[in-house]
Amino acid sequence: MNWDAVTEVLNEISGVIWGPFLLIPLLVGTGLYLTIRLGGLQFLKLGAAFRLGILKRRDADSEGDISQFQALTTALAATVGTGNIVGVATAIGIGGPGALFWMWITGLVGMATKYTEAFLAVRFRGTDVAGEKSGGPQYYLQRGIKGPIGKVLGISFAIFATIAAFGIGNMTQGNAIASNVESSWGLPVAITGVILTVMTLVVLVGGIKSIGRVTSNLVPIMIVFYIAAALYILIANVESIPAAIGLIFTDAFTGTSAVGGFAGSAIMIVVQYGVARGLFSNESGLGSAPIAAAAAQTTHPVRQGLVSMTQTFIDTLVVVTFTGLTIITTGAWKVVDPETGEQISAALMTGEAFTHGLPGEWGHWIVTLGLVLFAYSTILGWSYYGERNMERLFGRRTVMPYRIVFSLVVFAGATLQLEPIWTFSDIMNGLMALPNLVGLLVLSGLVARETRWYLKNDPKLEADKAQVEAFMAGRPGWAEWKAGDVVGSSHDFDRG
Repeated sequence: MNWDAVTEVLNEISGVIWGPFLLIPLLVGTGLYLTIRLGGLQFLKLGAAFRLGILKRRDADSEGDISQFQALTTALAATVGTGNIVGVATAIGIGGPGALFWMWITGLVGMATKYTEAFLAVRFRGTDVAGEKSGGPQYYLQRGIKGPIGKVLGISFAIFATIAAFGIGNMTQGNAIASNVESSWGLPVAITGVILTVMTLVVLVGGIKSIGRVTSNLVPIMIVFYIAAALYILIANVESIPAAIGLIFTDAFTGTSAVGGFAGSAIMIVVQYGVARGLFSNESGLGSAPIAAAAAQTTHPVRQGLVSMTQTFIDTLVVVTFTGLTIITTGAWKVVDPETGEQISAALMTGEAFTHGLPGEWGHWIVTLGLVLFAYSTILGWSYYGERNMERLFGRRTVMPYRIVFSLVVFAGATLQLEPIWTFSDIMNGLMALPNLVGLLVLSGLVARETRWYLKNDPKLEADKAQVEAFMAGRPGWAEWKAGDVVGSSHDFDRG
């Protein structure tokens, strides 16, 4: 097969989907619209959301499979991945430091988007034939939008998400792990592939509860570990931080790019890569994270929606910021390969920043270890997203075979050359986002109305289950949500 021709076709398709006239304005516009419709919820309730999700962690005696904290870490596991290391470097390498500004904007407005889709996932979730909670765009698009349009949107999302799970959430992650481990420690990619496959299968067999246990322990450790290393570099280069921040804001509106990019490139290049890589990193509007939110033990959709929006803040406003500032303050974004005379690749840029900023070989090892942990956790998170959509399309009986196949594909990803897969992943991300964003706009009135009612009665998110049930009694849809009907395959769902 002529991979160059395949890559060229995929790039053209991706250029249309992620171009200035389709997904980028829809993504940012949806986030801005929801921010206004919800009254700047992500800014006013961020502190209360962190207290609920990080400190309290669960709603006592509530329905669900995993705690709110575990739902948050599962979503973080799927989003804090190669996008936070390679994706940031790619955006800066092509669009220049200004791309980081647009990643921030995507994150800030994306918090409202993440809240909305998590709210809807919990609001329209059901209980499948195995007794587990199941929800996400594949369900709320059809349940919330009555008639054939909702059904088409829901099934379209399920198809794209099932395919995308093998790209963004599997093969690209396995490849990133294997190639970096081989480069750093000389371990053959085949051995890394076998280890990853076995580790993945062991966790996935246990389902969402097993994934939740692993991610709730792994994710906080890996994020703190990575940020601590980046913080050391920033402290060592503290005098460069003001200039770096200034460069980010000025280049966001001038289009100045890195050495290997498009010198003096148009502002759209900066915006396009900032927004695209921002979504690749935090997945706000993609429709993936609400699938994990639907499994949370919560007494009301608003509560889990607020917890879920903190995921976008942690991913983009914290982890991405540390990566971007490290690359800019150390000058790694301007480093030239002495053999080619061109800018070093994005895959090496973050490693260069950490190697330059930390003593000895620590920097290179930390980036490799961070990437391994980030990418492996992404595999676990996306496996759950994929299986929930497989269940939506073909029924519960396909879940275990899917887990096995998903684990085996990790080996293929680790051992094959996957340049076109990255572009293919961007395309699938875009195709997932399109029906989801349309649904969020259509259902925004319901979300805004129910959010206002809940926060009027529980502004500090301190109400217990009995208090929530007292002020929610008689609200439209409340009794239905409490019932938690059974959903299985698409046929079971249609009959329900």
